[in-house]
Amino acid sequence: MKTGNRRSGIRKTAGDILLLLAVLLALDVVFVMPARIDAVVLKADYRKVFRYEILFCLILLLFALDVRFNLFTRWKPAALRGTGWLLRGAVVLLSAVILFFCGRVITGSVMDTAGRADYAVVLGLALENGEPAPDLLTRLDTAREYLKRYPEARLILTGGNADASGRTEAAVMRDVLTERGVPEERLILEDRAQTTKENFGNIAGIVSPEEPIVMISSDYHMDRGVRNAKEGGFSQVMRLPAPSSFLAYGANMLSEVVLDLNDLTSR
Repeated sequence: MKTGNRRSGIRKTAGDILLLLAVLLALDVVFVMPARIDAVVLKADYRKVFRYEILFCLILLLFALDVRFNLFTRWKPAALRGTGWLLRGAVVLLSAVILFFCGRVITGSVMDTAGRADYAVVLGLALENGEPAPDLLTRLDTAREYLKRYPEARLILTGGNADASGRTEAAVMRDVLTERGVPEERLILEDRAQTTKENFGNIAGIVSPEEPIVMISSDYHMDRGVRNAKEGGFSQVMRLPAPSSFLAYGANMLSEVVLDLNDLTSR
């Protein structure tokens, strides 16, 4: 009896923790994403990601509720419990997939392998109401620090999604960096690509894929960014993650999971 009580207590504690994390993640998505959708040009793409994020939050919430309250196997009559077990299996499987990809994003966030290279690639981020988003500014601060450490290096600024005035992400980044004292001759623009995959396809026309490059992006974006670079033929990719907003990390992490799964299913 004591063993059963102990197991029940452990299950309830684990359920409470999972439930808290699932609710916090859902709140982060709900507060961060709608404001971002209103501010960016690519509203349709962001709305699609937002819908999947909400779906993933619901799956994780069901998983937490099942751990905490034994949600699916309390059904009556007993004949329905088989259906409950099937639903539990589906929720557990889907939650495991989501959490696995969340783990990849988090692991990629903390890896810094940057060293000397002739070129560092700064990945773009959708402009918000025509202005660089806070995470994009942090990427640029990180890039400036890299240039100070390696005076011979140059930056390749990427991003071709233009705002209503026609300014691309790459052009906005150039303007910010030159205003902050970076000589324009140290900057190369790749302002045609619409996605990270396209970025590296175009960068291959600027830099030989056999050369080492440093990739600068927000911490949550590093794992997918490096994978896209390697898919584009770049085998020597060093990581330089830029810190992102802590309060928006959950929403950004789930966005990466959505895009990771999209990449996986579209191959």
